[in-house]
Amino acid sequence: MSKRDLLLEIGLEEMPARFVTSSMNALKDKLEAWLNEKQLAYKSVEAFSTPRRLAVLVSDLDEAQKDVEEEAKGPAKKIALAENGEWSKAAVGFTRGQQMTVEDIFFKEINGVEYAHVKKFIKGQATTALLPELKEIILSLTFPKNMRWANNDLRYVRPIKWILALFGEEVIPFTITNVTTNNTSLGHRFLGTEITIKRPSEYVQILLDQYVVANPVERKSMIVSQINKIEEDNNWKIPMDEELLEEVVNLVEYPTALFGKFEESYLELPNEVLITSMKEHQRYFPVKSKQGELLPFFVTVRNGDSNHIEKVAKGNEKVLRARLADAAFFYNEDQKTTIDLLLGKLQSIVYHEEIGTLAEKVARVRSLANKIADSLHLSEEEKQNADRAAQIAKFDLVTNMVYEFPELQGLMGEKYAIQKGEKEAVAKAINEHYMPRSAEDGTAPSNVGAVLALAEKLDTIVSFFGIGLIPSGSQDPYALRRQATGVVQTLLDKEWNLSLEDLVNSTIDNGENSFKVTKEELYQNIISFFTLRIKHILQEKGIRYDLIDAVLGSKIASIASLVKKAQVLESHKEDEGFKEGVEALSRIINISSKAAVVGEIEQTLFENEEESVLYNSYLSVKENLETIQNEEEAFQLLFALKQTITNYFDHTMVMAKDEKVKENRLNQMSKLADLIRQFANVNEILVK
Repeated sequence: MSKRDLLLEIGLEEMPARFVTSSMNALKDKLEAWLNEKQLAYKSVEAFSTPRRLAVLVSDLDEAQKDVEEEAKGPAKKIALAENGEWSKAAVGFTRGQQMTVEDIFFKEINGVEYAHVKKFIKGQATTALLPELKEIILSLTFPKNMRWANNDLRYVRPIKWILALFGEEVIPFTITNVTTNNTSLGHRFLGTEITIKRPSEYVQILLDQYVVANPVERKSMIVSQINKIEEDNNWKIPMDEELLEEVVNLVEYPTALFGKFEESYLELPNEVLITSMKEHQRYFPVKSKQGELLPFFVTVRNGDSNHIEKVAKGNEKVLRARLADAAFFYNEDQKTTIDLLLGKLQSIVYHEEIGTLAEKVARVRSLANKIADSLHLSEEEKQNADRAAQIAKFDLVTNMVYEFPELQGLMGEKYAIQKGEKEAVAKAINEHYMPRSAEDGTAPSNVGAVLALAEKLDTIVSFFGIGLIPSGSQDPYALRRQATGVVQTLLDKEWNLSLEDLVNSTIDNGENSFKVTKEELYQNIISFFTLRIKHILQEKGIRYDLIDAVLGSKIASIASLVKKAQVLESHKEDEGFKEGVEALSRIINISSKAAVVGEIEQTLFENEEESVLYNSYLSVKENLETIQNEEEAFQLLFALKQTITNYFDHTMVMAKDEKVKENRLNQMSKLADLIRQFANVNEILVK
């Protein structure tokens, strides 16, 4: 079958850099799915993107769908044929639906029953007849933010300026808003011109001639290579933050790296201020010496060639100089105030209109942090530091520097706290209480910082859940999922033996009772929310799904212990005897559910030796579980009951006719089941 290349390019006003890569991938995925759905064979699909375009190139696309001969199954023979040999209405309706006649019916046996069948020949459609459907693929793309333009109803990431759609040398005809497809594109906004693409295979080279590097991987490689050259020529160290690099790749069509400088006097500012000014606001790469010291230089990437590069450097220096002058002013102004004065300003700042002010949040967090510190039995010095850190943790939010650079919250709090005479442990906790800030970030290293991080995040979650602002689907405007993951990860890293349920209850009780739901409903919603976060973490650790369900089948309690239990089960799931152990313990749990009320175990009601043996084993296991801290030992203790349980059921009928004997045996089952469930709800485990 003859083949042609397919090229689709959507020309746009400059897109936000953070949307480019995901939009390119979405276009590629949707086109591939459409080609597969239409059963159009192709060799490969390659995606391209720049700030002004999204494109896909399909190589060796068939010019038509393959012809298909397929069998359609109809009613059973006894339904299709009447007793007199006439075709039934069911048979006629079946063939009519297949655009065939009863003359085309043949019978085929399936599982001992004959069914009516017809063979259909489906002529493959020409690809050119199907390709106008590409319009719907373009319209189906979704973006985090959309806009409308002119008098058009279409909402899209940015206005569509041109659409290039070619199958071989033939233009694929369709129109979106007032833009009709053709075979023309635009080169670089300043260095290129309008261009005509005659054949899809020429796309990349023709754009390159017009100062457009269409492949983002190639643009990234060019940027890295150029920055490495600058680094080598000047004996510098230029850290390339991957997130910043990705953004810069999607800001330019033809990258040229260059460097500039700023006054050394600005090096008196904290490094975080300088780096944030460069990276977050100007998309510059900071420059360091080989020893790691920040230098008064920066590297940026121009969207263009190297002509007049000196003027470009001077222009960037001027912009950065103004930014650093502002930063220096804000920094110096912040030195003139006190922590107490800044804390007073928190009274007038609304955290959320239904939750209260920042000062009220600080008071709740301080109270909760003290409770957590007490439950951990921290030293008196750590408790005092945690209390002071909680009291002043938010003071930097009303400084000039953090107002201008919100990314520096916590970081400036730490630096200013030290400058104003606070203990180092207190200052560090101010910064650490925001950790982890992202999925890549670690948790608070110090005990004081971790206590404050737990209190702050728990208060945030409970406060928003309490007023009904619960994350749903992709909507999580207050990043509550990240906050919950931070709580879980902090408890995991610290291996603190704190009950999650107790922490949540303490946080709810610590609130001001301004909740829109009952405390019980709030508690259940939050525990369910945390359960999903823990489940995700266990999945990431490679724990089998049924083992996850088992450890999450009862009270969560200590998250660190829960994860270790899951890992112990995972490590033993292939052991000889694991299946029998699970079955024995599950039998106890299952039969315990028949107990209406659980009372004390009366040894005088035992009727055989096996009951006494199981009871003594229960007492021994209970005593040992209260003292050991090792999840592996707990597993061994419980699974060592396997033979004792088997012997018990071989000689004992739990549901005895004597009501007192039956109740006593159910009491014994229930007590033992409670011990087993402390480790895991083992009847959730699948064994073969």
